[in-house]
Amino acid sequence: MVEEFNMDRQENEESDQNQETDLDSAPPESAKTFAWRNILAFWFLGLCNNFGYVVMLSAAHDILKQESHQGNSTVPQSGFNLSNQYDCNPISTGAILLADILPALTVKMTAPYFIQSIHYSIKVAAVVLFGAASFLIVAFSHTVEVSVLGVACASIASGLGELTFLGLTSFYHRSSVSAWSSGTGGAGVGGALSYAGLLQIGVSARNSLLIMLIVPFTLSISFWLVLEKRWAKAVAGSSSPEADRAPLLAEADGRPPPARQSGPNLSLTQKFQLVKPLVCKYMAPLFLVYVAEYFINQGLFELIFFRNIWLSHSEQYRWFQVIYQIGVFISRSSVSIVQIHALWLLAFFQFVNVGLFLLEVLHPFLPSIWIVFAMILWEGLLGGAAYVNTFYKMSKEIAEEHREFSLGVTSQADSCGIAVAGALAIPVHNVLCS
Repeated sequence: MVEEFNMDRQENEESDQNQETDLDSAPPESAKTFAWRNILAFWFLGLCNNFGYVVMLSAAHDILKQESHQGNSTVPQSGFNLSNQYDCNPISTGAILLADILPALTVKMTAPYFIQSIHYSIKVAAVVLFGAASFLIVAFSHTVEVSVLGVACASIASGLGELTFLGLTSFYHRSSVSAWSSGTGGAGVGGALSYAGLLQIGVSARNSLLIMLIVPFTLSISFWLVLEKRWAKAVAGSSSPEADRAPLLAEADGRPPPARQSGPNLSLTQKFQLVKPLVCKYMAPLFLVYVAEYFINQGLFELIFFRNIWLSHSEQYRWFQVIYQIGVFISRSSVSIVQIHALWLLAFFQFVNVGLFLLEVLHPFLPSIWIVFAMILWEGLLGGAAYVNTFYKMSKEIAEEHREFSLGVTSQADSCGIAVAGALAIPVHNVLCS
């Protein structure tokens, strides 16, 4: 009996050891849960952060046609410049683009050098408040000037949010970058499609914008309730242990890697030195892609007008934006399948698109709007690919201790490109529509 008991105990101990070995060799279940929870959170953060920005661009044609009506807002005027082949608004949609990007650009160019000293909760609260204010101001506006103020609020929310959340990805698995990028692509489709769709079925512009107040609320839920709170102690000058600054789940086994030097510990001179190698490799091609695509979107889309079809001019403009955003969403969601390393090649192809769209504006040669739809889809695919591959490459190639700062600085490139595109779109509009 004693021998049998000892044999049974030995077998049980061996079995327990085997089970422990199996458990040790597999990633912890809690790590898997946290990884998917964070990926989901970053996808929704990207979606909500860019949603208002996209809606304002989709509404640009309507904002510039609005007139003051008691009890209503963002009401398109019925009149067009019918004496001109382009059916122009008095003001280029590039003006709305500038209002939608210059505040964000200002934030992105100044904030990286001090914003890491501000707690993430404060930064995200500001993003939520500016985002909600943008929808409310434009919804209840009776003039273009007040609407532009609302557009500027959306711009500040988007710029501050991009800077904040891209920096935040450095504390999580690099898949958070692709999740964020996919979410921003989803914002393009969701924002453009929701605005165009709601107006198409008869919902007023004001009510459409008020419905979209659910977006900043969703951003709050994603950040404070869904995302694992590694950010809670990620404050510059914190007396927290350095381990609190370590990115979460940077390795496949789910365990945090060793502590790293925090971005705020770098001097201003060191930060300027870090910027130099980023310019040619990442920032310049991203800048050029965005100059080209947003010159097309806000400078040429409104001038491409097919008469006597099932869509009005304003509807054509809205659906151009939808098709473009679908292309962006597809490519921004594809980085886990296809990685593109030749970023400069994307810039070249986007400028080829500029030539084709400009030729269509000056000497219309395309027989069908469906061909334009296909060209716009291709344009969106290039733009989305440039964005996601730039930041994905950086997440792999930039040293961990410099990654948070570098991601934030590089996000200036797309905003600079958009601002230049808006500045170019206005004189082009004035020349062609005069």
